[in-house]
Amino acid sequence: METRAPYVLIGSFVLAAIVAVFGFVYWLNNTGGIGPRANYHVQFQGPVPGLLVGAGVLFNGIRVGEVTQLGLAPDNPRFVNATISVTSTTPVRTDTKVGLDFQGLTGVPVVTLEGGVIVAKAGEPVTLIAEAGAGQSMTQAARDALRRVDTVLEDNSRPLKDTIANLKTFSDGLARNTGKIDGILAGLEKMTGGGTPAQKITYDLRSPQNLGPAGKTLTASLAIPEPTAVAMLQTQRMLFAPSGDNPGFAEFLWADSIPKLVQARLIDSFENYDIAHAPLRTSDLGQADYQLLIDIRRFRIATEGETRVEIGLSARIVDKNGKVVASRLIEASEKLDKVEPAAAVAAFDAAFYRIARELIGWTVQAV
Repeated sequence: METRAPYVLIGSFVLAAIVAVFGFVYWLNNTGGIGPRANYHVQFQGPVPGLLVGAGVLFNGIRVGEVTQLGLAPDNPRFVNATISVTSTTPVRTDTKVGLDFQGLTGVPVVTLEGGVIVAKAGEPVTLIAEAGAGQSMTQAARDALRRVDTVLEDNSRPLKDTIANLKTFSDGLARNTGKIDGILAGLEKMTGGGTPAQKITYDLRSPQNLGPAGKTLTASLAIPEPTAVAMLQTQRMLFAPSGDNPGFAEFLWADSIPKLVQARLIDSFENYDIAHAPLRTSDLGQADYQLLIDIRRFRIATEGETRVEIGLSARIVDKNGKVVASRLIEASEKLDKVEPAAAVAAFDAAFYRIARELIGWTVQAV
């Protein structure tokens, strides 16, 4: 008995399988394909290289549809009209931004949609206008930029040649005069005080140590505020009268500004006299019974006539109510044989010893 092959049945099965495969691929390519769709008209103001019917449409990077129609604008052949079909739930607005992106190594173009807040009126057709140059790829942008650069260089070729020639002449001149330029720069550096700064040397004022036994001590609390002084005395530099250039003191610095230094060493002197009743550093009318107010009048090296160190203070003792209890001027000077930092500091120590001793004795008697 002869067996007849069911050719019709086999052919029908193969054809159905092919149709099913193509349908499945179409469904995958169109993100689920057969659901509700919405069509929008898109206009590109320039070329759209490589864009084809069936190309993907992305909204914020998510595929939502495909291009269903492409054609040139009849009123302006430079423009390209396209129709896109996207899922109806895609939030396309009248101000949604449209662009063209190139994906993958092969640069497959896709239409991109982004953002938008203005909702179209019901039944009003939405036309999306792409930005100018949206279809321009990175390669095209680079070519255009290079073309513009080439145009600029071509238009200015002669001035550029002249500039390069002038630079060469200038560099040759610098090479021939390197030694002179180094000398000029060294002179400028010296004139402006540049280069490595000289190391400053700090000197301190010594407070008296041996003031004798405290025959009488302070019976009330005393505060010594920071002394007052004119702006010239608010410095750490050595002062001269008359002022002038003293190179030996260029690196000289007192340990602190002169008013703060005098305050600290006066308090040290009172402590060396009677540590148990030493005055406070800061004034507080609510706590101290008295204040010793100091005004610095002189703290300098006088070079007129006999060179000497001069210290002059104006002292006042004030009670809690601001009443002046006692006041006096205290001055001291010390001969200076050699005008140099070490000798000057020693002379200031000697003059300050007499100042502090006289001030302590007077304060103890007055309070």
